[in-house]
Amino acid sequence: MASNSEEGESSADYETMMSTSDVELLKRAWRNEKAAPEILQYEGALVQRAKEQIELVEETIDDYVENGIDPLVVSLYQMDLDRTQFLLRSYLRVRLLKIEKFMFHNLKSEEAERQLSEQEKVFATRCADDLAKHFEESVLLKLPENYQSVLKQSLISEVDDMVPQPHLDTFVVCKSKNFVSLNLYEEGESPETVEMERGDLYFIRYKIVKGAIESGQIDLI
Repeated sequence: MASNSEEGESSADYETMMSTSDVELLKRAWRNEKAAPEILQYEGALVQRAKEQIELVEETIDDYVENGIDPLVVSLYQMDLDRTQFLLRSYLRVRLLKIEKFMFHNLKSEEAERQLSEQEKVFATRCADDLAKHFEESVLLKLPENYQSVLKQSLISEVDDMVPQPHLDTFVVCKSKNFVSLNLYEEGESPETVEMERGDLYFIRYKIVKGAIESGQIDLI
């Protein structure tokens, strides 16, 4: 059975290993990614810190088990470790699903491509190449030449009309972290704004709050 001093030291050590702020930031990144219709900026630094903290806590748990530390203390460590692993895996899984869904768009749009990590770009490229090859071998090469494009319905199409794109007009539920004033209409339309106080909940078009989400002023729910 661990002494009170040992348990106190364990608690203090844990605070330095598993930053509460990082866990909350990871939860926020996951929620925003899950609710946003488009892929958001990859949180590379946060993911790296989470991975390092997970490895450190895993080593600490193994240490405590070997040294006979109170099983209750170990179980508390394990619970928080499981929570962090769940958040990290869920965050990365949501991003992979979006990459698969909008792979051609993510690769041909400079803005979308900038949101991806280097590993995600490699994954998106491989997915796009494999899908294009599959379509060509199974269907496209058997069609007339004008209809063999993966991206267009026909060669006379002026845009890539076969490429799925995120619907930025989708309505989302969001919560303001600070006072925010948002323009409800696009350029050329009659100006109208909405003012969101701290803690306000809104059901609103994603494209209106897109910038505020990227700057951290608003969170999606």
